[in-house]
Amino acid sequence: MKLNDIRKLHQKKYRNAFKHYLVEGEHLVHELQKAAAHQPALRNAELYVTKAYEHWQSPFTTHVVGDRQMAQLADTQHPQGILAVVPIPDGNQEISPVDGERAIYLYEVQDPGNLGTILRTLAWFGGFRCLLSPGSVDPYNPKVVRASMGALFHLPLETDVPLDILARRYSNIASLDLNGKQLTSEGFHRHDCYLFGNEARGVPRQALEKLGTTAYTIEGRGDIESLNLATSVNICAYELVRKPSD
Repeated sequence: MKLNDIRKLHQKKYRNAFKHYLVEGEHLVHELQKAAAHQPALRNAELYVTKAYEHWQSPFTTHVVGDRQMAQLADTQHPQGILAVVPIPDGNQEISPVDGERAIYLYEVQDPGNLGTILRTLAWFGGFRCLLSPGSVDPYNPKVVRASMGALFHLPLETDVPLDILARRYSNIASLDLNGKQLTSEGFHRHDCYLFGNEARGVPRQALEKLGTTAYTIEGRGDIESLNLATSVNICAYELVRKPSD
């Protein structure tokens, strides 16, 4: 890919056009290389480094560029001097489920930090896949990629999944609501899909009724109105992976 085209990957329309995105920094490149060992599609990534990293051991085709060129390619203000151009997988295809796997469906999530944190949590615990509705933040946005800390490479991820097809794919869907059952209820562990709404608007009530979701509540003792979306998902993910008898 030409350097001028790489610079354009900071924008979503060009990421969609070129089907590639940027990964910056030692940690993320290292995680990318780990994932590429068992994901052949990632092996087509290309590495761009300054002279400080020209001896970096990598399975990718590597290009050495000047410091000024790196500053132009990178999204961060003070780049480390190492970045990769990575092919975007086809997130519109349904990924074959794994036995025991649970789905986390995010409806129109907007904050890149929230999404990156959620991906990081789900990859940490394992046994999850993430489904994003149309209108959600681009998971290949540089802020999402950085916040995920490499989780993006290790987690099944589907994009543009319509809300109204969930009932076809999952028979037992849970959602969060202030008036739902306690999160510690035994039934919380029995669902195969967990639905979380937009940070400000949640999920349309009519859609929840149509899907026949079972509502649960994260109980709090303070006076604050609500929890951050990423925090809510993190709490639910922990509850799902801990032993029910704990």
